[in-house]
Amino acid sequence: MAAAAGAAAAPGSREPQDRPECGAGHPGPRYYRHPERWLLRPEAFLGPLRTRAPSAEDSQRERPAARSGPAMSRRVVRQSKFRHVFGQAAKADQAYEDIRVSKVTWDSSFCAVNPKFLAIIVEAGGGGAFIVLPLAKTGRVDKNYPLVTGHTAPVLDIDWCPHNDNVIASASDDTTIMVWQIPDYTPMRNITEPIITLEGHSKRVGILSWHPTARNVLLSAGGDNVIIIWNVGTGEVLLSLDDMHPDVIHSVCWNSNGSLLATTCKDKTLRIIDPRKGQVVAERFAAHEGMRPMRAVFTRQGHIFTTGFTRMSQRELGLWDPGDSSIRYFEITDEPPFVHYLNTFSSKEPQRGMGFMPKRGLDVSKCEIARFYKLHERKCEPIIMTVPRKSDLFQDDLYPDTPGPEPALEADEWLSGQDAEPVLISLRDGYVPPKHRELRVTKRNILDVRPPSGPRRSQSASDAPLSQQHTLETLLEEIKALRERVQAQEQRITALENMLCELVDGTD
Repeated sequence: MAAAAGAAAAPGSREPQDRPECGAGHPGPRYYRHPERWLLRPEAFLGPLRTRAPSAEDSQRERPAARSGPAMSRRVVRQSKFRHVFGQAAKADQAYEDIRVSKVTWDSSFCAVNPKFLAIIVEAGGGGAFIVLPLAKTGRVDKNYPLVTGHTAPVLDIDWCPHNDNVIASASDDTTIMVWQIPDYTPMRNITEPIITLEGHSKRVGILSWHPTARNVLLSAGGDNVIIIWNVGTGEVLLSLDDMHPDVIHSVCWNSNGSLLATTCKDKTLRIIDPRKGQVVAERFAAHEGMRPMRAVFTRQGHIFTTGFTRMSQRELGLWDPGDSSIRYFEITDEPPFVHYLNTFSSKEPQRGMGFMPKRGLDVSKCEIARFYKLHERKCEPIIMTVPRKSDLFQDDLYPDTPGPEPALEADEWLSGQDAEPVLISLRDGYVPPKHRELRVTKRNILDVRPPSGPRRSQSASDAPLSQQHTLETLLEEIKALRERVQAQEQRITALENMLCELVDGTD
């Protein structure tokens, strides 16, 4: 089944006519940049895709009820716990000022945020870079603040690891993906050495997405129309999905347990892919002429939403477009029409990009249900979405258990065919980010995997002792070299201490 959330606008009018409502009893949003919105169940792909045309009943609900006698019939408003949600921009001292946001021509959010850090792709000479700020470091940012550099071309996308708040991945026009470990302290100079560099695409890489439940599993999509799934812990390619997209890939999204992918492509087709089987489960035409590139979103209820740029939680959906100045907010339910319009936040300045705080990073004491980080040309402005409540107690209906930082599977388990739902945590006592956890990368020796080329030779018994002896000699040489380095460093430290003592004595 599919529900259309808009209809084509008449020539010369700003708003779509005969528009079906987004929720029962609600007139829906004022105006969409893209009138056609579809909400699809995965099983809907097994049958023909049908858009819901405005019916006589819809038109009747859109018009005010006719008077019948002295009283007028009242329209019933759909009950929702989010019905009174409103957005408010943070104060000026809580924004991040003087940040040169990237001007690269690429459809990206240019921003990624988690409960500890805010990362923004910025302008940089001689390559690509992004800046990482602690959330508490608001106000004006020093122009010499250290950046994360290493790419030789502009950075196109960044994404925080959902299972480690100190690990972020970046994709670039130089065809590489780099994974970085961000320290909890502010570095003194630029971070230039990534934990690992992933090379496998032949053209620029513009899409990154971490697996929602498996540890160290990262997806990348590039201009070569190929999707690669990596094991960041070893630097290996787990899966490569070739020949599935005839044109540029616009978006890739995992479902809640990471068993399926939803992708949109320049050929205006929405595909559901089982990555481990390497096949397209279903595909449907999902866009119209003249519309901007579509983004696919899997909801936790199993629906698929195709729209512009989105940021989503368990029950809420936010829509925004680059160059627009509004954020439209929706509630997702299990009953048709599945998506219900809630409110619109509008401001004077258009957004360059947008970041979205995960649910575990919100302030539950203030009934904050979403927090956007709106990028301007020279600053980042937090926008807080709040549901007003009189009670100061924890609101269970607003904060169901949400995915936490612990992975449910290892990469090898997921690759073998196992699936698991995210490990949920409660926000009743608030969320405290865990301490710094180091990402360990273990590269496997390809010689241990590949068979030797040429004719095989049986190993004689005398070969083993020679090999062991060679290994022992190598280890002894490395230990000797390390000891010499340590001695040299100790001598250097002693000399510096003597110089310091002489300076102190001279000052006295």
